[in-house]
Amino acid sequence: MLMHWRRLNLSTIPIMRIRTCQRWRTAVWSLLGKRHASSKKYSDTILLPKTTFPIRPKNPAIEEVGIQKVCGFSELYSWQRQQDRQKDFFLHDGPPYANGDPHVGHALNKILKDMINRYKLLRGYRVDYRPGWDCHGLPIELKALSEGRESFRHLQPLQIRTKAKQFAEKAIKSQMDAFKRWGIMADWDNGCYFTFDKEYEAKQLEVFYKMYEKGYIYQDFKPVFYSPSSRTALAEAELEYNEDHISHAVYAKFPFVTLSPALQEAVGAGCNVSVLTWTTLPWTIPANEAMCYTPNHEYSLCQCRTTEQLYVLASERLQDTAQLLGTQLDVLNTFPGSTLEGSACLHPTLSGKVSPLLPAHHVSMTKGTGLVHTAPAHGMDDYTVALDYHLPVYTMVDEDGKYTEQAGPELNGKNILTDGNETVVEQLRSAGHLVHEQNYRHSYPYDWRTKKPVFIRASLQWFVNTNSIKDRAVDLIDGVRMYPEGTAANSLKAWVSTRNYWCISRQRVWGVPIPVFYHRQSGKPLLTKESVDHVISLVRTQGTDCWWTLPMEELLPAEVIQKAGYNNVSEFDKGSDILDIWFDSGVSWAAVSGDPGGVADMYLEGKDQHGGWFQSSLLTSVAVRDSAPYRSVFVHGFAMAEDGTKMSKSLGNVVDPNLVVSGGKNRDKHPAYGADVLRWWVAGSDVHGHVYIGTNILNTARETVLKLRRILRFLLGNLSGFRPDKDAVSYHQLRPVDQHMLHLLYQYAQKVTEAYENIHFTKVQYLTLGLVTKELSSFYLNITKDRLYCDDLTSLGRRGCQTVQYHILDVLTKTVSPVLPHLAEEVYLHHTGLEEEAKSVFKSGWFDVDPDWYRPDLDPLWTVADLRDAFYKQIESADPRLYDVAIYASPTAYDLLKALQTEETSCTSDLCEMMMSSFVSLHCDDGQQTGLTVASPQTKVSQHECVISHEDGSRQSATFTLHVSPASHQKCERCRKFVATSPTSPCDRCLAVMANSWAT
Repeated sequence: MLMHWRRLNLSTIPIMRIRTCQRWRTAVWSLLGKRHASSKKYSDTILLPKTTFPIRPKNPAIEEVGIQKVCGFSELYSWQRQQDRQKDFFLHDGPPYANGDPHVGHALNKILKDMINRYKLLRGYRVDYRPGWDCHGLPIELKALSEGRESFRHLQPLQIRTKAKQFAEKAIKSQMDAFKRWGIMADWDNGCYFTFDKEYEAKQLEVFYKMYEKGYIYQDFKPVFYSPSSRTALAEAELEYNEDHISHAVYAKFPFVTLSPALQEAVGAGCNVSVLTWTTLPWTIPANEAMCYTPNHEYSLCQCRTTEQLYVLASERLQDTAQLLGTQLDVLNTFPGSTLEGSACLHPTLSGKVSPLLPAHHVSMTKGTGLVHTAPAHGMDDYTVALDYHLPVYTMVDEDGKYTEQAGPELNGKNILTDGNETVVEQLRSAGHLVHEQNYRHSYPYDWRTKKPVFIRASLQWFVNTNSIKDRAVDLIDGVRMYPEGTAANSLKAWVSTRNYWCISRQRVWGVPIPVFYHRQSGKPLLTKESVDHVISLVRTQGTDCWWTLPMEELLPAEVIQKAGYNNVSEFDKGSDILDIWFDSGVSWAAVSGDPGGVADMYLEGKDQHGGWFQSSLLTSVAVRDSAPYRSVFVHGFAMAEDGTKMSKSLGNVVDPNLVVSGGKNRDKHPAYGADVLRWWVAGSDVHGHVYIGTNILNTARETVLKLRRILRFLLGNLSGFRPDKDAVSYHQLRPVDQHMLHLLYQYAQKVTEAYENIHFTKVQYLTLGLVTKELSSFYLNITKDRLYCDDLTSLGRRGCQTVQYHILDVLTKTVSPVLPHLAEEVYLHHTGLEEEAKSVFKSGWFDVDPDWYRPDLDPLWTVADLRDAFYKQIESADPRLYDVAIYASPTAYDLLKALQTEETSCTSDLCEMMMSSFVSLHCDDGQQTGLTVASPQTKVSQHECVISHEDGSRQSATFTLHVSPASHQKCERCRKFVATSPTSPCDRCLAVMANSWAT
């Protein structure tokens, strides 16, 4: 049942008083007065909370480390792996780059994983979590070389690899130390994986060959993103887009040299007409092989009023183009795009070269002229056109982004992004084919490592044919639980479905070599099961350094050569490419799980991994075993400064997690918050969106953790000397208010468990703070202080309250333990009511709440809290003990409240305890009483109406009238309630308690 009430008009009803048995009081005081005066003070008889648990840590940086040692943080993972459990939980760690010190992104990621793992451990799972590091690749290689300010051009491959490995090992140690300090549960000595381990590299090559054998890996000459600053090919996932890139764009004309009959009829004979095209990459014009149009759109023959030149362009683009050119374009004729078929135009900078006009689907009408200059070596769509129409694909640009001799002496050696581009513009100008130029701001791909522009360049590379895998991969995503629901799955599907191929070869040395040999004469690759198996055997014993240290005779034995149909090793050269690092980490499902068919219960990484690890793992797993490598995927956002800006050293808003946890030299500027505050920040953040962090947010987190700490300390103090096996009170002996608190605790336990199951840590925080603030601090722990402090040590009421608080402490400690492991373990260190063997909260299992606690029939009792609020609004003092209250209730409400107070007037009933006044009188108001008067002029009267909701859905109206007046009795110097008959002696209850205490 539930009650809802509202305030009505005032009326007057007299206050009732209780009479005490003076004769009994006199006899007891006579017996005890002398002893009390000589040996005891009232304060000595109060059972105040006692605990060794400190109210706040003096130095979290030191104390948390001590807790980790005492409570066996480093041994916990190994302990739980040795337990015989029926359920396993495998959270596969996505390897972070070993390329620098830990940052808040690491903290967000690792702490999220650890909170999940610790919860699963408490729920009886055996957790499988092996932290990993992505140790290869250009990020590490560049960092390693930058430390010594050395260029890879001046070092031998083995020198580069040695420096890169040393840098990676240094970064791994730095990151690992931080992860340990944050309380991340793992076997840090023997349970980590590294992609530069020999066995991992061998497993990686096994997956590579299986995909090659199935036809998913192939070599081809096609355009790929290329970074001249890194001097290697890049995949889409290795790009970032600069929205403010400025390109020197041009409008150029390509004179018609051949008109199709249909176009000749539309244009007229003898006219000097040109195709008008627009490009942001003038440097690609020397590689032009065609001009593309769309046959289904309308095109126009128009004349420029300024120059009288005749141009052909799409009708839809006519007005915008004229505005950009700053002129008028008069339409002379219009015709369908199909009219252009069979026509050709002259190349604007290469004399005698002819470019055909070809239909294509990629031509857009949103910008440009509707006629697209096509250079197959420098565009993905351009390359598709070349395949369809057998156009040549010539690369005139080398690995440094400079023109080669093929581009001609005027361009040879010039950088395509700088002076080479300007030279092409000048060539157009000199030839009279430059119509207009502009500085065009737009989004442009950059190398995410060097932060410099990339370009598209055709070269011989190794690819994964994702086009033949992606449909199956997209279907499998539907069987994966994604967090957050909907958006995460859609993002991953979008990335996978639009990827036709994946370039996996890189022109660097710090990585796993592609185990291929090339025939010197034919250039044909040698890649057989025997050749790869032999290389794998060498890698297992010597690591991938063997590719650079061993002679060709050992890398490619005679028997392998002969089985492949060749005669001598001298006929071959070994390949110089390494595998993409996304392929490195993407095969971790095969290298880490130990089970070829093993599937991780969860992958958890940042949202950038839709195009990275989530995708590469899915594609390789589908290719090899036709299944997804994960059952669920959790996607989190990125950490940002608390003002919403991106963290930047130049802005001075970068948050160092090491400083957050351990503090800096200037403790005023960089206080030591401790790892638990950092973890609480993670749990309280909207982790699927932007995750904000800064001083204000951390201060709030710290204050909240301290609030929880105070509640836990209060509970520990109240349980001093309480032994649940001896002192606990059975449920049916508990008072109604105690039973109701267990009912609330049961509901909280169910909700918070559901929140953990759904990985909703913010809800865990919300529910927990709600319990602490509303049900505990403001109500139950407040109203039961008198019972705990002033009742007899072993009284049923006090023991009942301790029983309930024991359960509250158990549920609350275990609830916060996945988030705040140091605080939870500290509670266990100071918990005097635990068995000796219960040394760690994480070895004790999840809380166990009795279904009998669930009592919705007790819900109306909670309405007394609202009634109490009405009482508090009528009193002037903050201390309700200064007042007596009389409650006149309609029959329906009276029957409900009678369960809380059987006597008419009481100072010890449940109702009085909940109201916290000195006395409560409860009366049934049947509406027939008349002529009632107020007991004193100081009495305040208010009337309220409520609605009682029953479990069956029925509702009843009821009324309350509150008469509040100053306390009618004297103050008891022991319990501080105004319930004594004499100002010089305690109240009856306190006298009885003291008598019993002294008698024992």
